[in-house]
Amino acid sequence: MAIASEDIERIRNAVVLSELVAPHVQMRRVGQRWAGRCPFHTEKTASFYVTDEKGFYNCFGCGASGDIFTFVQQTEHVDFVAAVEILAGKAGITLTSVDSIDSRARSRRKRLYEALEQAIEWYHQRLLTSADAGAARSYLRARGLSGDVVRRFRIGWAPDAWDALTRDLKLPDDVARDSGLAFLNQRGRQTDAFRARILFPIFNENGQPVALGGRVLPGVEGAKYKNSPETPVYTKSRTLYGLNWAKDEAVREDQLVVCEGYTDVIGFHQAGVARAVATCGTALTEDHVRLMKRFANRIVLAFDADTAGQSAADRFYEWEKAYDVTVSVAAFPSGVDPGELARTDPAALARTVEDAKPFLGYRIDRLLSSARLRSPEDRARAAEGALALIAEHPNVIVRREYAAEVAMRCSLPPEGLVAQAERAVRRPTVTAASAVVTRPTESAEVTALRLLVHQWDAIAPYLVESLFADEVNLAAFRALAQTGGDVVKAVEIAGPAADELLRRLAVEETEHDASVEGPRLVGEAVRRELDRARRTGDIEVLAGSEETRRLLHDLDDPQRGSEAVSKLLAWLEDRSGEQA
Repeated sequence: MAIASEDIERIRNAVVLSELVAPHVQMRRVGQRWAGRCPFHTEKTASFYVTDEKGFYNCFGCGASGDIFTFVQQTEHVDFVAAVEILAGKAGITLTSVDSIDSRARSRRKRLYEALEQAIEWYHQRLLTSADAGAARSYLRARGLSGDVVRRFRIGWAPDAWDALTRDLKLPDDVARDSGLAFLNQRGRQTDAFRARILFPIFNENGQPVALGGRVLPGVEGAKYKNSPETPVYTKSRTLYGLNWAKDEAVREDQLVVCEGYTDVIGFHQAGVARAVATCGTALTEDHVRLMKRFANRIVLAFDADTAGQSAADRFYEWEKAYDVTVSVAAFPSGVDPGELARTDPAALARTVEDAKPFLGYRIDRLLSSARLRSPEDRARAAEGALALIAEHPNVIVRREYAAEVAMRCSLPPEGLVAQAERAVRRPTVTAASAVVTRPTESAEVTALRLLVHQWDAIAPYLVESLFADEVNLAAFRALAQTGGDVVKAVEIAGPAADELLRRLAVEETEHDASVEGPRLVGEAVRRELDRARRTGDIEVLAGSEETRRLLHDLDDPQRGSEAVSKLLAWLEDRSGEQA
């Protein structure tokens, strides 16, 4: 759904951020800002600040930041569109400016949700009451899934009939097909997509029904599992079974547990770990990680991650860096899955999550636990295998620590292994995600940006693009320059990392003097350019360096400082043009 900018602006003008935050945070006024304890992490002292003038909040403890829309997304655990709709409702605003094409698509999705809701309830009631579902009920009871559990997760039963569902629901052909509930046979008649299967309804993170996963009873011929096809409301790589039930505890515990199957998720919930989810017949994807990051920073894999090998390791390490998450692995007794352990020893199942090990530590432990360590040759081979795993990790400090641990477990001198781990070189993998994790440093550049946000007229005359060496700072400056200092609009166009920086600066007050910080920033940029010229032997720049140094000295002179700034800015612009 594409929401028109006019509607966004109307909502911004109608909703006061501090009033929106007030039910969640007890705040007090500090200067032009409001301060309180952050609602997104536990803290004893206030580090959460809100500025109504700019319309942003920022926590200096956990880094949470945003505007009225992101606050609703983070507190209600919804996507942007849902946040807009919630805020429009609070403000009494009707969203009327959505284009007709998007309006039709939205109406279409709503019809598919309604059809899926009807089908899920139909299948659920069939399991609870129908005589032909007796074997399914017995199977579920044997698996520890009682009636209460069946009702909580709305498990259903598809009878062994060609069109039992479609005859009862009487859905239009296109709705039946596009929802994945049925298909048209050669005679053009609707035929149920699921037959003789226990069904697990799949909801998106907002609780809307999007698909079904089916399992045959033991001993019945046919594919063991069958899932809905991808539809306009269901994309497997972006959907996690159980997230609608798990998200609240995930936020509280800052953790999500990822399983392989539906009954594993249910087993975790029965064991008191109500933050478990599962992929829907696919491997874990970057979209899954991006979705989970909305709710938690810690991800525990509750399946055999060791079999995934190096390709998975590369992905996990990249995701850890790009999304600032940690990936750990829960170890289970051989041959026992979470669903079975939930029945036999639920406390042990909960402990597997508590005792989860970092991904690399888990893989090393698996390798060394199965290795023979009796002779020097055995220990050397085991250490060599462990070092191969360690070399995959991009962080040299992590590699060094694990190498020392391997040396201890293999009774080998640590110096050699640590040295090998430090020398290990991985080919860097550049992804769209990993390209956005640059963090700006607090410098004259950041100080100038803060002044630009709060005192545009005072600092703007000193600033040009060539003053900014940090890419994130430069992106923030360009966004502010493009919008004439309108920080709200600048955030919208700044791009990843730069938008976070701007939101943070918007809630920070500044006592800096533009007449001091402007020249300081110019001086830093000029010295940086002179250093570059010395390193590269740039004769043209070095030839005029004496005059440039005189101007640098004049920056601090009350009478000649203004002229020096102008000349040095022109000098920097000339250098920038020559290098372009």
